[in-house]
Amino acid sequence: MKQFNGFPARMEFAAIPRLFFSALLPEINDMAELKTSLHVMAALYRKRGYPRVVTLGELLDNASLMNSLKSFAKPPDEVLRGALKLATERGTFLHIAMERDAAGEDVYLLNDESGRQVAARIQSGEVKIPGFKPVAPRYVEAGEPPNIFTLYEQNIGLLTPIIADELREAEKLYPENWIVDAIKEATLLNKRNIRYIMKILQRWSSEGKSDGAYQRDSKKGTDKYFKQKYGHMVQR
Repeated sequence: MKQFNGFPARMEFAAIPRLFFSALLPEINDMAELKTSLHVMAALYRKRGYPRVVTLGELLDNASLMNSLKSFAKPPDEVLRGALKLATERGTFLHIAMERDAAGEDVYLLNDESGRQVAARIQSGEVKIPGFKPVAPRYVEAGEPPNIFTLYEQNIGLLTPIIADELREAEKLYPENWIVDAIKEATLLNKRNIRYIMKILQRWSSEGKSDGAYQRDSKKGTDKYFKQKYGHMVQR
């Protein structure tokens, strides 16, 4: 082991959230994930401007990070991708699939309140990253029907607390199969935001769904939806 000579009198610091040490560090058993997580947080701290994101390409060009991953059995780039996947699944970072010059690119943000809001705005198109555009997800048909919250994340975008509350209210106002179909329609039309989904549901409640199977449902017992919290928002 090479002996470290110590820190100099003047040096640059990087901010690491305190919660990382108490909530995440005890759970991380993979050294590659730990090294990568620290490098990503340091890179995000050094970023200037808005939004503050780190791309996979930037991490691959980070000589210090890539050298630290050479001790693993797999190639460093493969180790990096695996570590980022673990960190994203753990909830340390948010991942957005983007395109740049017709090629795929992965973008990462810190999973804090600001990062969640920015990620939702990037995926909805409200915030642009110069040279990048979000990859439009295809509608996912799962083997077992997922709940509306999972379905939203799979097909529309990041599920923020505000959006989760809106979906819960929608469950009180509309049949679950309506919400599922509204998410599907919004995905296929590339209108990936909660406002468009709610407009679809309000239209169906007012006019009935276009296919016969749901047209009957829309006219049968819909009064109960008008008695809910947001019933005044739905036109008869």
